[in-house]
Amino acid sequence: MLRALVLYFLGLGTWGFGGPVVLVERMRRDLQEARGWFTVAEFKEAIALAQLAPGPLAAQVAIYLGWLRAGFVGATLVGVAFVAPSFVMVLALSAAYVKFGGLSWMQGAFYGVGAAVIAIIGFSAWKLVRKTVGRDVLLWGIVGTNAVVTALTEREILSVIVASGLLALGVRAWPRRRPTAALLVIPPWLLTGLHGSAEPALLTRIGLYFAKAGALVFGSGLAIVPFLHGGTVVDMHWLTERQFLDAVAVSMITPGPVVITVAFIGYVVAGPLGAVAAAIGVFLPAYLIVVVVARWFQRVAQNQALRAAVDGVTAAATGAIAGAVIVLARRAIIDGPTLFMFAAALAVVLWVRKVPEPVLLLAAGLAGILLRGA
Repeated sequence: MLRALVLYFLGLGTWGFGGPVVLVERMRRDLQEARGWFTVAEFKEAIALAQLAPGPLAAQVAIYLGWLRAGFVGATLVGVAFVAPSFVMVLALSAAYVKFGGLSWMQGAFYGVGAAVIAIIGFSAWKLVRKTVGRDVLLWGIVGTNAVVTALTEREILSVIVASGLLALGVRAWPRRRPTAALLVIPPWLLTGLHGSAEPALLTRIGLYFAKAGALVFGSGLAIVPFLHGGTVVDMHWLTERQFLDAVAVSMITPGPVVITVAFIGYVVAGPLGAVAAAIGVFLPAYLIVVVVARWFQRVAQNQALRAAVDGVTAAATGAIAGAVIVLARRAIIDGPTLFMFAAALAVVLWVRKVPEPVLLLAAGLAGILLRGA
């Protein structure tokens, strides 16, 4: 069973496009309905844990399913199998980006892709808001507040996110009664990003930053976008606005978890080792949470106060995504051609639902090359 499960997730990580909701639905259809490897109750547990805990949704469901069948070993092997294919693809794209990023054809491709990405993220954010909030007036207020704050400040403010969770807890469910370590000599090429060789100490900062992102972001993989924008562009200046849009685009033209975009960011900043540090950082909290919490999850999941707080935090993160769409759109839609490509991409995602996102983005990239000139 474990071998077959690992091979399944290796395949899903290689060919699975469409974002976390699509990937989780595919797991349910394949593993629960078609093969009968998991019961309805077990799959519901996996989704509930992923929604209650921070971190990438699809990866957490995969890790929990692996844990159900083979404990720690199952969780580890399934998690690695699911993430590894997209990580390798992003690593290859990152290397090409760093080496050829100055060429006009690549600049043209991302010129077109950036506008299409805004349409896809905007539509995904709207679907996520409807799925997360429903008709709950309190959660709609939290979404709106966080969207406005993110759009105005151009960053995801943690204190507002936490306050949103506490507000939901108070309204709906409150009971009525710095290290150092020695480093080995590292070949310079392993630390060479877009701006040359980075200091080895930067790897620790990258790992810790992305671990923080993985530990604090709830729900869809897109929820990490405003958090990463505020940190990597606004605070630490690791990326420019253009490079950040390119990072989001890369995550959408590769299969597997959307948050694999962190590997691209890590590579641009500090080369292959930066990509490794970023990927480990963002996925490690989700893995540890599943492995540690799984034994007691059924009892914890029934806690009404916890569910209320998580609802508030999730609504806040969803609002931040909506605000981030506005921030990114101001950078990506800069002239008539990009406005046209945005409108065309939005029309496709609204009315031509069967076009896969990678195909749409590749078409936008070709259009950008033609408009910009090779």
